Amino acid sequence: MSTLQPTWVTHSSIASVTSTREEGGSKAPFDGLNIGTHVGDSASDVMMNRQKLMKKASMPSSPIWLNQTHSTTVAIITSPTNDVIDADATYTRQPNIVLSAMTADCLPILLASKDGDEIAAVHAGWRGLADGIVENALDCFSGEVQAWIGPAIGRDAFEVGEDVRAAFCGLDTVFEPAFQPGKEPGKWLADLSLIVQLKLGQKGVTDITQSGLCTYSDPKRFFSYRRDGQTGRMASFVWINR
Repeated sequence: MSTLQPTWVTHSSIASVTSTREEGGSKAPFDGLNIGTHVGDSASDVMMNRQKLMKKASMPSSPIWLNQTHSTTVAIITSPTNDVIDADATYTRQPNIVLSAMTADCLPILLASKDGDEIAAVHAGWRGLADGIVENALDCFSGEVQAWIGPAIGRDAFEVGEDVRAAFCGLDTVFEPAFQPGKEPGKWLADLSLIVQLKLGQKGVTDITQSGLCTYSDPKRFFSYRRDGQTGRMASFVWINR
């Protein structure tokens, strides 16, 4: 089973991992390591995939799974739970609680305090980014924060309309470099990873590691909703080992 190890350099207590689509037991069009239960895949295949992933990554508990709706809701997690939580980010100070962000083009963002006492996992599409999901997650922290920005749809594959550009540039011109003209008038190529980096910078976060990986252009390793339509999901995870 293939996983990615985030390349950020964190406190020794912080553990993190990102799944790929490689291997796993799901059948087409979810073929590989699909960990999403909401996409039409066999429930038994998904559960098998999740169990294999937990074992390979040596997770101390079952991950906190979310019902992600592109909201700005951050759930504060104080104990393990098998309940699916309505939120697009989670935060905890408790050890051995595994936070997750499920994606298939949207951005997974992992956050950790430099002292290793606080973590968060964020699911961010353009709506959540525009509305403030990153800022809401950062507001939970009391210490200095570092960030890892995981695999997501790259700028060259993410063409959007004027409404998306206006949602960012209409509020602050700092986001203008994240939009380049598309092939047609009124269309723009949006760099979600750069938008996150700029938003993190506005909140004083300077220790930022970009994966630089595009889900759309790498069908061997990643699911992509824009590329394939019906497809599986990856997830990025973070926890505190104590």
